[in-house]
Amino acid sequence: MSDNCLFCKIVAGQIPVVKLHEDDELLAFADINPQAPTHFLVIPKRHLSGMGTVGPADEALIGKLMRVGAELARANNAPSFRLVINNGVEAGQTVFHLHLHVLAGRPMRWPPG
Repeated sequence: MSDNCLFCKIVAGQIPVVKLHEDDELLAFADINPQAPTHFLVIPKRHLSGMGTVGPADEALIGKLMRVGAELARANNAPSFRLVINNGVEAGQTVFHLHLHVLAGRPMRWPPG
């Protein structure tokens, strides 16, 4: 838990969100600035600043993060979806708590932008 982290405050219940999933390890909620008709985040409850800090002990958690993101996409009628994790400022990370973006509901091209 990080005292200054927006997502840690969400996990602690200090900031309300529209929850889509919650268990002992993960929380999923609607993005407040959606970039697609379906756009939500899946985060670990434990503070990890980004993928650059993930180690071998986190492999099961990261696998679960991806699986839950895909399951929630399908549960929200999104058979086609994009899973995105930004790591670092230059990659577009703005909240330094690991989070998976799940986007769907419109055609998406690569590269994004």
